[in-house]
Amino acid sequence: MGTFWDVTSDDPEKLLADALRAQARQAPADTSPVGYGLLSGSDLPPALPRAEDATIRVPEEPRQVPMVLILLLALLLGLASGAVVGLLTLL
Repeated sequence: MGTFWDVTSDDPEKLLADALRAQARQAPADTSPVGYGLLSGSDLPPALPRAEDATIRVPEEPRQVPMVLILLLALLLGLASGAVVGLLTLL
């Protein structure tokens, strides 16, 4: 089966190095054809077009906040702060 190591060192670099060595020993032999060794798979072009190529992006117009909403928010904030000050003066 596997080999068990008695880890008594607290050095994180040594622990990481030992773990990577153990993982490399268990890795299967590389049987892929010679290429750039991409992690995403083979070096051959994909059979289907990429999603970015098939997607048409429509630019959106920037949204503006209506002035009525801003004025209403200012009014509500003023009323709330006035109510707090009124309650504080009564205490």
